[in-house]
Amino acid sequence: QVHVVESGGGLVQAGGSLRLSCAASGRTTSTYAMGWFRQAPGKEREFVAAISVLGGNTEYADSVKDRFTISRDNTRNTVYLQMNALKPEDTAVYYCTAIRRWPRESYDNWGQGTQVAVSS
Repeated sequence: QVHVVESGGGLVQAGGSLRLSCAASGRTTSTYAMGWFRQAPGKEREFVAAISVLGGNTEYADSVKDRFTISRDNTRNTVYLQMNALKPEDTAVYYCTAIRRWPRESYDNWGQGTQVAVSS
């Protein structure tokens, strides 16, 4: 299993940017496609973005396409999510996890997440 620790969340004004990081331990991330998911208050967890093992393929939810960029550094066992042009509806707890089936089916193995709050 891949164990992850997410970081980089915070409070930002609409239109601002944040960069989330996902540091992995255990089985290295370089053997898994990785993804970001988010859960807003009162809503189910939803897919945000995924990146293939070597980073050559990415997939995004329509709601974040052209605003968010997922990347990875396998030498550091770290996955990133650059979030630009943030909107209040991006407010959620963001989670990183390994992808079981490309691109949106995750393993049921979640970290503590990192909170992102976007004010209008």
